[in-house]
Amino acid sequence: MSPATTTRTATRNGFATNPRVAAVWAGVARGRAELGQTFRTPQDLWNYFFPNAILLVVMFFMKGATVPGTSFSLGSRTLPSVVGMGVAFTGMVSLAMSLAVEREDGTLLRAKAVPNGMLGYLIGKITLLSGMVVIGQVIILVPSLIMLDGISINWFTLAWVVVIGLVATLPIGAVVGSLFSNPRNAGLVMLPMMGLTAISGIFYPISSMPDWLQGVAQVFPIYWLGLGMRSAMLPDALRMAEIGDSWRQLETLGVLVAWAAVGLLLAPMVMRRMARRESGSTVAARRERAMQRVT
Repeated sequence: MSPATTTRTATRNGFATNPRVAAVWAGVARGRAELGQTFRTPQDLWNYFFPNAILLVVMFFMKGATVPGTSFSLGSRTLPSVVGMGVAFTGMVSLAMSLAVEREDGTLLRAKAVPNGMLGYLIGKITLLSGMVVIGQVIILVPSLIMLDGISINWFTLAWVVVIGLVATLPIGAVVGSLFSNPRNAGLVMLPMMGLTAISGIFYPISSMPDWLQGVAQVFPIYWLGLGMRSAMLPDALRMAEIGDSWRQLETLGVLVAWAAVGLLLAPMVMRRMARRESGSTVAARRERAMQRVT
């Protein structure tokens, strides 16, 4: 669905009181349409189920191990961390790669040509990725709650961590994606993300790592998303395995809000700069280079 089509649809449905509101509703409609398309695309279905299946297998084999100093299953302790990691990866990696791909194929140029098209485009991506996060959480939570013991979910905490986590990570993905004109180069963002995952206490308590690594991990949102999810899903006694023997929910909120504020300040500026540089000639040149790589 093109930006112009979704804008006309939103206007016909009576949502438009001004151009920016029309763009927002057009973006929501676009995001919902793209989310529906993911259920009809084999590659998207694979991306939904295969990574989560691997994580479920990993947690199954970890369930016999215990968190150091406790009798609690390490597999159960890993579940909320994996959910937090999923939010971070969707917000940062998926949006970055999507921007790079759609910059190359001309989607961004078409959005730029429509009044408030970039706003509608960004709202559409937020709607799509938010839906993907919810679907991914359902896919991994339902079998995990059957397979693993000791999980008790505080739905309010889970909800605010997910929402603020997305607000914190999506602008980062927008900034990173705006820096790459070649989608193959955008894949390089996976390397630092995997490194941060390794040191952020996702698969093993961060308190067992060297102090300097703990400090590095606490700068970035992936650690705080994992910690926030653990506070929402694990027994209170498990906080003893965390830094400071605490869930540190106020610190989690503060760091994620800080990342959100920085990202929301930078992302619009970077995306506007990127949009100004888009033209028919640059898109044609990218397509030519892509064809040369294929042939």
